[in-house]
Amino acid sequence: MRTATLGGLTVSAQGLGCMGMSQSYGPTDWDESIATINRAIDLGVTLLDTANVYGAGHNEVLVGRALVGRRDEVQLATKFGIDRDVASDQRQVHGKRSYVHAACEDSLLRLGVDHIDLYYLHRPPQDAEIEETVGAMAELVQEGKVLHLGLSEVDDALLRRASAVHPIAAVQSEYSLWTRDPETTVLEALRELGIGLVPFSPLGRGFLTGTVDPSTFGDKDFRAGNPRFAGDAGAANRRIADAVAAVAAAKGVAAAQVALAWVHGQAARLGVSVVPIPGTKRVKWLEQNVAAVDVQLTEDDYAQLDPLAEIVVGGRY
Repeated sequence: MRTATLGGLTVSAQGLGCMGMSQSYGPTDWDESIATINRAIDLGVTLLDTANVYGAGHNEVLVGRALVGRRDEVQLATKFGIDRDVASDQRQVHGKRSYVHAACEDSLLRLGVDHIDLYYLHRPPQDAEIEETVGAMAELVQEGKVLHLGLSEVDDALLRRASAVHPIAAVQSEYSLWTRDPETTVLEALRELGIGLVPFSPLGRGFLTGTVDPSTFGDKDFRAGNPRFAGDAGAANRRIADAVAAVAAAKGVAAAQVALAWVHGQAARLGVSVVPIPGTKRVKWLEQNVAAVDVQLTEDDYAQLDPLAEIVVGGRY
């Protein structure tokens, strides 16, 4: 496994998103999830990504249990800020100083660790200015509870304001063949400040793999109502998955590997460090995803793949 740098943090070139082990993508399996995390570490994946809101704390507990005896082999990333009311499914994004400190203490307890390698603000705060939030995060660094700071889904202006308070190592945003928003919203500041991009959902929530059938989604799979998967939009977007599959077939690899290889290739093309964190809860898909690090795309491949974002039907949420 190659390595990459996010600010001053060295991580594996590809990480593992753990959210689906606890929510959003159908039935979960504790034992298989633990096995997947351990297999990832065996394969050289060192960046593990979770959040306090995933599974209402369940995911941090799961990740922490998987790391017993292996904590020193990984860079552990988690997030804070989203407070979801389960009954109404409404959410608020908090960023006040007292909340930041309390959230960190809670995450440390659930994870069973004494520090977090990369601590993200999950979304721009609604009840505080970014300077207050990042200032509180900086205090956590001073206390040794956090090593590096990150933000998620921010734009150039907010990133510059945050960086003026404390260095930011990474910005986590959705980024893939069919979601390229960061190129216009935050890329300029990433380049200017030397901050890495950590794409979540680099496989388009599975759509780009060509292996998901929306008709089989159960009531625990949020994609059943996602604008890009449902109804006529889902049918129209099949041409995107088919185009990825065609490139994959010509190269003799899986469609998922082509989609991930495209994201990996963007590091050189965009001029920033790019470390995708594809999520999976099964060992077989993990192994396929890790192998994508070695897939190389040609200029002809990019010519076929780059225009796909322009024909997407439906919003991200």
